[in-house]
Amino acid sequence: MTRTPTIAGPDVLAPSPRDHAERGRAARAHTPRSSHAEFEPGPRRPDPVDIIEKQSAARVQELVPIRYGRMSESPFRFYRGAAAIMASDLATTPVSGLRAQLCGDAHLLNFRLLASPERKLVFDINDFDETLPGPWEWDVKRLAASMVIAGRENEFTQAERAAIVRATVRSYREQMRRFAGMGNLDVWYTRAEAEQLQALAAGRLHSRGRRKFSEALAKARTHDSMQAFDKLTEVVDGKRRIASQPPVITRIGELLPGLEGAALEKMIRDLVGRYRASLQSDRQHLLSQFTLVDMARKVVGVGSVGTRCWILLLLGRDGEDPLFLQAKEADESVLAAHVGASRYATQGQRVVAGQRLMQATSDIFLGWEHVHAPDGRERDFYVRQLRDWKGIADPSQMVPRGLGVFGELCGATLARAHARSGDRIAIAAYLGRSDVFDRALVHFAESYADQNERDHQALIDAAASGRVRAEAA
Repeated sequence: MTRTPTIAGPDVLAPSPRDHAERGRAARAHTPRSSHAEFEPGPRRPDPVDIIEKQSAARVQELVPIRYGRMSESPFRFYRGAAAIMASDLATTPVSGLRAQLCGDAHLLNFRLLASPERKLVFDINDFDETLPGPWEWDVKRLAASMVIAGRENEFTQAERAAIVRATVRSYREQMRRFAGMGNLDVWYTRAEAEQLQALAAGRLHSRGRRKFSEALAKARTHDSMQAFDKLTEVVDGKRRIASQPPVITRIGELLPGLEGAALEKMIRDLVGRYRASLQSDRQHLLSQFTLVDMARKVVGVGSVGTRCWILLLLGRDGEDPLFLQAKEADESVLAAHVGASRYATQGQRVVAGQRLMQATSDIFLGWEHVHAPDGRERDFYVRQLRDWKGIADPSQMVPRGLGVFGELCGATLARAHARSGDRIAIAAYLGRSDVFDRALVHFAESYADQNERDHQALIDAAASGRVRAEAA
């Protein structure tokens, strides 16, 4: 059951900016900023492989070995799939008591280029499978640790990694202070558009970095439904169909032939028909002009492998007017055990509400639905476009200076996302003007990168012993 927020009446005195700032400064007394450097796993820390196996138990079992295979490839690939492990660890670390809507999985590859409804290319957070309200520090720490892990894979020195983390966290801190001085509407309308990013790149990157950035912007604009149409479909008996590429992409008829496949196809058609109600009325009208013509299961990401994910081909005015949607299963957030359950009736709505709150602008087809699956289980899904001008960074190609600038952009973006939902004035006052918090997170990120490497090795050992099965795909 959702709760409708109310607007205070004229006789109710809202806390002043000074009150918010005092709240933030007071939090330093019980949680000094320097205390965030701490990370020391206790003797009762859960086995990381146990956590992964528990998470995998509810997933499509034939796909779970692919998940383990992808996570085994490198410490960074492992980290991408280990949000549940880190959530358990973060729950043991100091917090200021100030909360915001969290991404829940704010590693650096979940920040990318996206299209706004006005067809502007913007930079924002992308993945919200784990979103829930919680301690704002947790997102910042996950982002900082991802910078160190990526830096280690690039063989950056410890001093270079420290500079990258300081730049990332300083950007978060300074931008939060900027947002603290802005009005509510100004914060809400703030977003990072391509033109602003190019100006940043021109002033901060060398010629090679500027060239690669311009190439990334141009490439992102080609990642749309037409590109997916050309890459993922074929003509069969005069009809456009999704091309199977098992195990990554498998059409329904090949996955479950006969009556089982027909029942699954009906469920997905019903899902698409009903999910439309979660969209704005104008977008409902737009969606009604498309017809669903084919569907397939798709293996996505690293941490999401094994969740039920369907790609859906819809056609509009003719056979060359495509719309690709992705319906992805939404499970309970990995944060829920530590911060409390979602207030929304379904996990799909939780994901969509969190995304709309944190993103400056969201996909026009973003919505949710609850289904009764043919196997008798009830499942939650959220739906969005499969590709809409998406561009992702490749940290393996970055030099220390480039990763540092990218970290600054991620830090600023995360600050804006938290400022929309959290007490931005209190958080800014807690962080202050000095670099105490920045330096603390340098120590935390290095310590957590060490732990991540140990956990990665634990998964490799589990696969070698036969405890889990890992497959490449």
